[in-house]
Amino acid sequence: MKFPYGIADFRAIREEGYLYIDRTDRIPLMEEIGKQVLFLRPRRFGKSLWLSTLENYYDLARRDRFDALFGGLKIGQDPTPRHNSYVVMVWDFSTVDTQGDVDYIRGTLYRHINVCIRRVLGRYPELEGFPLIDDAIANFQALAARQGSAKREAGSPR
Repeated sequence: MKFPYGIADFRAIREEGYLYIDRTDRIPLMEEIGKQVLFLRPRRFGKSLWLSTLENYYDLARRDRFDALFGGLKIGQDPTPRHNSYVVMVWDFSTVDTQGDVDYIRGTLYRHINVCIRRVLGRYPELEGFPLIDDAIANFQALAARQGSAKREAGSPR
């Protein structure tokens, strides 16, 4: 049995045969909590792995991998209606250079956000033709508004 020490990638853990302690039964509880959830845990206590699990569970672009990733887990036996129904954007702020003045840091942050948005646009064919401009905040707001209106039109729970 392989232990996933230091691995926080849910897909890799499941596909490469590492030991995984199933905590997916908590996903329905999280959906009941509300829209904003704050994770307060000590370092090395599974926050990144849990976020990776949620990313794989909710990501629309990974719906074809649902059975392979979640089939043998608790949530795979009784998934919530929201599984694989969202466009997921992952931000890793550890890549943002914080050495410099406020304008420099703001610039690196905004460039990071635009890179993440470009990555999302490349993963979801339904977002083809989305107009991307230099203003990262405007891009994010427009993308969020577009997804919100698409969900309302589709009659989705969110």
